Amino acid sequence: MLRVVDLSSAPQAGVETPPGVIVAYGPLSDQSWLDTATFTLTEEPCTDRRVVTVDSVPQTLAELTQRCRHWPHASAVCDDVLRSVDPDGATLAAVVTESLAYSTLQAGPEFARWLSERGPARMPDIANPVRTQREDDTLHVRFNRPQRHNAFSTDARAALLEALTVAQLDPSVTGIVLSGNGPSFCSGGDLAEFGTFDDPASAHLARTRHSPALVLDALTARLGQACRAEVHGQVLGSGLELAAFCGWVEADQDSVFGLPELSLGLIPGAGGTLSITRRIGRWRTAYLVLSGRTIDGATALAWGLVDAVSPSANSVPGMGGDVVID
Repeated sequence: MLRVVDLSSAPQAGVETPPGVIVAYGPLSDQSWLDTATFTLTEEPCTDRRVVTVDSVPQTLAELTQRCRHWPHASAVCDDVLRSVDPDGATLAAVVTESLAYSTLQAGPEFARWLSERGPARMPDIANPVRTQREDDTLHVRFNRPQRHNAFSTDARAALLEALTVAQLDPSVTGIVLSGNGPSFCSGGDLAEFGTFDDPASAHLARTRHSPALVLDALTARLGQACRAEVHGQVLGSGLELAAFCGWVEADQDSVFGLPELSLGLIPGAGGTLSITRRIGRWRTAYLVLSGRTIDGATALAWGLVDAVSPSANSVPGMGGDVVID
């Protein structure tokens, strides 16, 4: 359950603080509570990554309280994972920790409720979900399901993993550009595919043994800023998580960023609890998950979620399809 702490009269923070979501607000002088809280809200501009500036603290607290009550398991697990993941530690350990927690929630009542509310869904058959093209020593990798805003599917994951693995094994590849065809970079996991694994254990093994995140992280370690993502439109869920692993992320002005997994009774599951935390800290990552709110390119740039924002150029008018928001 959500615990709200008024920093103007907060008790001393310490090891006795029980686990759980803690949202603080008020004077920002108490450094111990800024560290201890899941995140702190303010209505004043603030560059501290432990703090999120909102239009209305009371309204945001009310929304957060409602969401944490509706998805108490996913909210608590999100907080647990973000506190456990070391952004400076081993990538594999973080991915495994995240995936085990994700699988736990897949077996829980909140995800089951979402599946029941969604009802039966048909996975569309879309050929060539990822396209690759080499130009000199740079490999261009494009998500290619524009009808679904490049919603991330099992076949897209397999194709992405294959392309990245080829680049990883080829030392002559000195640059990677990850982008998306159509109106969006990637809108997150395709909701029609959720719940198709037979059991959470199999899903965990698939996520960790066939993880584009691990390969993308290794490529970034080798190539640095030459491994880059060029994003536009919807940059949500797993799309944002994967882009954040790149050494350089450039966003169009039309880009919208978010982590809407809580509404499924889940947490980020494509490595985002590490990749996004590396860029903006666990506090603002938790805010994106627990609030379900999106941010624009200017905020993403100020937070360090992206490295540059350019005029919109990638959007393609007339590309319809359902908006899928992992």
